[in-house]
Amino acid sequence: MAIKQLTIFLENKQGTIVSVTDTLAANNVNIRALSIAETEDFGILRLIVNDARTAVSKLSEEGYLIKVTDVVGVKIGDAPGKLSAALGVLSKAGINMEYLYAFMARTEKHAYVVLRVEDNATAEKALEDAGFHLITDADIDKL
Repeated sequence: MAIKQLTIFLENKQGTIVSVTDTLAANNVNIRALSIAETEDFGILRLIVNDARTAVSKLSEEGYLIKVTDVVGVKIGDAPGKLSAALGVLSKAGINMEYLYAFMARTEKHAYVVLRVEDNATAEKALEDAGFHLITDADIDKL
């Protein structure tokens, strides 16, 4: 049930990110979540999009280096302590989390979080067993 994350390696210079977002927009690809990490010379842009196949194809044609990674998307209650509860489930199951970031969309009662963990299947089972709803590609299309 994992969702696809695009990791795009970028030169850290003015206009690079807008070039990526322009390419996605021109091809009707909608960004649902993003995270940017940078160093002095390079950056890592992580994206969840509504059409990963098109995004990868078009950005690759533009010369971008892209890696597709399976990540876990989880819907949590939008209240204090709910993220901590989800993370506690993973910790209790012995699952190491590499990073996390949030979706750009939320509902009145829920927030959506992207988790990169060492074992997606185990994390998904632990979260589902604890009553959390996992996000699917169909859910992303509805956002």
